[in-house]
Amino acid sequence: MTVSIAADTGLAAFGSSLTAITLAELGDKTFFMALILAARHRPRDVFIGSFAALTAVTLISLGLGFGLREMLPATVVPWLAAALFLGFGIKLLIDAQGMAADEAEEEEREAEQAINEAESHGAIVTTWAVIWEAFALVFVAELGDRTQFATIFLATAPAFSFAGLLAGTLLGHALVTALAVGAGKWIGSRISEQLLYRLSGGLFLAFGLFALQQALT
Repeated sequence: MTVSIAADTGLAAFGSSLTAITLAELGDKTFFMALILAARHRPRDVFIGSFAALTAVTLISLGLGFGLREMLPATVVPWLAAALFLGFGIKLLIDAQGMAADEAEEEEREAEQAINEAESHGAIVTTWAVIWEAFALVFVAELGDRTQFATIFLATAPAFSFAGLLAGTLLGHALVTALAVGAGKWIGSRISEQLLYRLSGGLFLAFGLFALQQALT
């Protein structure tokens, strides 16, 4: 029975985090950073640096979320998770409502500006220099981003296991980063930030209702 419950929480955490992170990361500033860097440098090096940065931020975010879960009384945690999910979902839907049609282009412009500033001090040509550039730029851009908040909030939910969240989140990051460095231009021109925000908002509202149901039982 214990093994079955653990497997269920692991699968739920994996599927939920994979879906949430993929939706949140597509069209994000870090997506466009990987896209632009891959056009200037070897895509493999850009992927390594970008994914390493996203992995580091994921571990920090999961640590914060699980830290909150451990610090608070067990009876409070489901209510906290429900409040965070519902609040985040509503915020995403409100943001989507007031979003401009060219929001994805604005994200791309900001990403390109950050890269140009980083490369203004001299040419970056070696493998390690490219990896470090991708790591530093993506790491800084990801801190405080909606993807980081999504990961923290997912980690507060008692129904989600650490292993499942880690696997789902990293797979989501890997898929989106691979798309950015491999087919970024084609995908980037077809992304609707407003639609992605709405889908993410609806998903987190569903998480919130599920967490609320758990809190009430």
